[in-house]
Order: sequence, then structure tokens, then C-alpha cells
Amino acid sequence: MHHHKNIILIGMPGAGKSTVGVILAKSLGMRFIDTDILIQERTGRMLQAILDEDGPDAFGRIEEETVLSLHAEHAVIATGGSVVCSEAAMAHLKAGGMVVYLEISYDEMERRLKNITTRGIVLLPGQSLRGMYDERVPLYERYADLTVASSGEGLESVVGNVLEVV
Repeated sequence: MHHHKNIILIGMPGAGKSTVGVILAKSLGMRFIDTDILIQERTGRMLQAILDEDGPDAFGRIEEETVLSLHAEHAVIATGGSVVCSEAAMAHLKAGGMVVYLEISYDEMERRLKNITTRGIVLLPGQSLRGMYDERVPLYERYADLTVASSGEGLESVVGNVLEVV
């Protein structure tokens, strides 16, 4: 592992990017950055408030700007599930490290997203959770350098699987 490089976690809402990311950063002695938290710090608002008040397009622009302004080294970066909708953001992240896709099934995602209305999940107008899932899977697969199956796995197990491949 080139430790000046970053490890970028991508995947569906509920895939465990933030939780796995914290443990991974501790295990590897790296910084931890959560782009959703950066967006909240930058805007002074919760993700859901941005989505409710400004809509998904505006949220996407803020997310892209936030990611493009990030110049991290030696960090584990947990991204929002919608970051793959921005080619510019993904090119920027990929240039700085290895992209790991935490893959979960649709059923697993649905189970984990009990609090969907307050989670700040980017759904397009009229888009169902299933529609969002089906639209994003090919994007995650396109950008991933590595894929780690995370359905039905405990956190420690997922972290172990990521550690094996990075």
C-alpha cells in the first residue's frame, strides 16, 4: 500500500462507508474524512435540509465543489452515495488514491435505511429507492478499483476484507 495515497470508500447509502472508514483509518494510522460532514460544515446545514430546501441538483453541485476542494493525503475518505453522479468529483478522488466499493444488495440497503427521510439520501423527483439503486450500481462498478462485498457481513469482517486488498 502506498500510504501517501488515499483510500476512497464509495457505495450505496447504508453500505457502512462512514463506520468502516473510521475503523479503517484507525487500523492504518490514517486520517479520516467524511465528505457528508464536510458538506454540512461548509453549508452550516444538514444534508436533508439542503435536499429539502434546494433540491438534488443544488446538492450535487455542493457535493462536487466540496470534493474538488479536498486535497487530502494519507486519508480514508468516506463519500456520500451520490458522489459517483459527478465525473469531475470521481476523477479528482481517483487521482488521489484507490477507490473501494462497499457493495450491498438492494434488500440489505433497504433494511439498513430505516431512517430514510432524515438521512439526506439524494433521490431525483419521482425516483424510488430501487430506481436510485439500479441507476448507481453501474457507476460504482465503473469507478471502483476494488469491490468488497458487504451484505450480511459484520463491520469488523468488512474492515478485515478491505485491509486484505488495500
